[in-house]
Amino acid sequence: MAIYLVTLLCVLNHAGFSGSRVLMPLYALELGAGQFVVGIIIGLYALCPMFLAIYAGQLVDRVGPRLPMLAGTVGTGAGLLLPYFFPGLTTLYVSAVVLGTSFQFFFVAVHGTAGAIGGAENRVRNYTWVSIGFSLAALCGPLIAGFSIDYLGHVPAYLALALCTIVPALLLWLRPDFLPKATAGTKGGVEKRNALDLLRIPKLRTSFIASGLISAAFDLYQLYFPIYGHAIGLSASTIGIIVGTFAGGVFAIRVVLPYLVRRFAETDILIYAIGVGALTFILFPLLENPFLLAAVAFVLGLGCGCGQPISGSLIYSLTPAGRQSEGAGVRVMFNNVVHLVVPVVFGAIGTALGFVPVFASISMLLLSGSVYTHRSSARAA
Repeated sequence: MAIYLVTLLCVLNHAGFSGSRVLMPLYALELGAGQFVVGIIIGLYALCPMFLAIYAGQLVDRVGPRLPMLAGTVGTGAGLLLPYFFPGLTTLYVSAVVLGTSFQFFFVAVHGTAGAIGGAENRVRNYTWVSIGFSLAALCGPLIAGFSIDYLGHVPAYLALALCTIVPALLLWLRPDFLPKATAGTKGGVEKRNALDLLRIPKLRTSFIASGLISAAFDLYQLYFPIYGHAIGLSASTIGIIVGTFAGGVFAIRVVLPYLVRRFAETDILIYAIGVGALTFILFPLLENPFLLAAVAFVLGLGCGCGQPISGSLIYSLTPAGRQSEGAGVRVMFNNVVHLVVPVVFGAIGTALGFVPVFASISMLLLSGSVYTHRSSARAA
């Protein structure tokens, strides 16, 4: 029962968060911002989490998941309400920082909690359920954002997304007993360790890098497809539907992921997932038909969708006992380095050279990562 309630929290909180990542660039473009400025705003989602992710993991190991999850939920709602009460481009910079920082406290706590529910035999199942929740949210959030923009406007869309955080906040405040207390570590033990020592474990290091590459694929799709869709004249609701189709692919692969894990090695699934992402990204700038774009987005979702639960399960199982949330924090730190650097760099490339070099560069980055993961896994075997 606990994992299903945790999944519900993921669906509602991430719907607001993922919807903001579609709404934010479209609202910024509406206010006259260019691609580089949009890249900076999206990059700010990762600025504070990059530095705080390890601390968040240590905090969860020390005090348990409830307070970090509650603080993250309330902060996410507040970040979504800022542009509603204070419309304008300047507010978007602040909102991006608040949203990114708040949601990562929730995210790290969820990943530490999912691994602790039900024992090792249920770990892949738990991460699959949590990932299904996130993928459902990634489907619903963009749809809420897109249709709210078309029928209500950009500013009211923020209020619609903020409403998603009310039920999670009340549930965590009034009924926290479903969260496992076993996730809290021994007090004082974690702070004395250097979290980056975890990078000395070869298989764990490879899993962190693979997670970061999958995260890059998610990030660049969420950043660049709304910009590309806007440039070729698609409506906000059409963009939201296509982004939601990507999430549909993510959801579909995560439903069958437990069966794939029983047939194939987890590392092999990661390698192929990154490779599929590399091959599909190159197709986007060649297409303008929304149905074809949706089909490619769905295939990309199939490739990317299995990466995060597999890497999360691997990282939990490979991390030393009592440091699982800290390991999740290192993973989130890696992902947020990607979140910060990649949108700014590729936003600059897009401003200077256009869409084709951006998507080609993304494809080459992912393809190189797939080869690296394969070689690193072979050496560690």
